[in-house]
Amino acid sequence: MSKRVYISADYAPYNGDRDVVDELHAWGKDSKHMVDYIDTASVVSGSVSDDPDCRPCDLKKEFNEQINVSSAVIFVIGDKTASRTAGSSCNRNSKGMFCSCTPYKQNANGTGQCKVFYTPDDNNNVNYVNTYSYLKHEFMQAEKKGKTIIIVYNSFYHQPSWLPSYMKAYEDIAHPFWKKNALGQKIGDYQYIKEALGY
Repeated sequence: MSKRVYISADYAPYNGDRDVVDELHAWGKDSKHMVDYIDTASVVSGSVSDDPDCRPCDLKKEFNEQINVSSAVIFVIGDKTASRTAGSSCNRNSKGMFCSCTPYKQNANGTGQCKVFYTPDDNNNVNYVNTYSYLKHEFMQAEKKGKTIIIVYNSFYHQPSWLPSYMKAYEDIAHPFWKKNALGQKIGDYQYIKEALGY
């Protein structure tokens, strides 16, 4: 049985949580439990962001589409997650349709005029024109669409203080991702992930 699972994580190069994502992808190639993981980094590096005029709202719209076709969403929580604000700089709702906007990763080229003329009615999705961080947007979309939500800490231990405020209701189900095997080696808690995905 194959599942399509969306992963949201902090991909900062030096203090992010890419190690958990890499471990999930490695497990997803297992021949018994094929899991098609789509992670935030894959979406960001894909065709949407290839457009030099890609805006944060374009990415959020793409996140919505990827989450909608996934059966579950895994949120990887690290010690910096709650403080991340990437994606929250939209001025459209506060300053109107002629406000300025910085294209995604194009800061050196300055700002451009907002390209959203009408606030979109996005077919019962979280509106992609908002001031939510990318992570908060993804979380709200997963909740709105009733997806299975799995929250793991990039840690050997429960770290409830790491959770963003909007995830506090999930404190009791958030789970450490890492554990040690009988040889004392660091491994992902695959049994927990399998059970959470319904295997």
